[in-house]
Amino acid sequence: MIKIGVTGHQKMPTAAKEYAERIIRGLLARQDGQVVGLTSLAAGADQMFAQLVLEAGGSLDAIIPSAGYETTFTPDDLPVYNALVGRAGHVTVLDFPEPTEEAFMAAGQEVVARSDLVVAVWDGQPAAGYGGTADAVWYAWSLGKPVLNAWPKGVTR
Repeated sequence: MIKIGVTGHQKMPTAAKEYAERIIRGLLARQDGQVVGLTSLAAGADQMFAQLVLEAGGSLDAIIPSAGYETTFTPDDLPVYNALVGRAGHVTVLDFPEPTEEAFMAAGQEVVARSDLVVAVWDGQPAAGYGGTADAVWYAWSLGKPVLNAWPKGVTR
């Protein structure tokens, strides 16, 4: 059983989303359902990854950054978040009283630490705020974790 974590952008151009979905589907198909997906279930790449893991017959471990995390979602993304939390085999809520950049960073680090492989849906740019995608990728590299970047060359956000 392989544990695959995800970090990625919440907003992606269509070309990037389609590319990432194709790469992730291919990766998951090679696992024959023997995968645990680790994710914070953020909107965008995290939710897409979680749905693809479940479709491929894998299971989810959700690492929730803080109490009140659900308040960070738009009305369109909240129902998806709630549905995915409900389907997660294991849910860990980190000990932060509210959503902050520090909580997001801690969740990213926890996803990376528990993973055998990290999938990054990342444009290669620095994080917009502490705890963003780039920070999780850099943390993975610092631990020597393999990172598969599922972002197409030449596509910008």
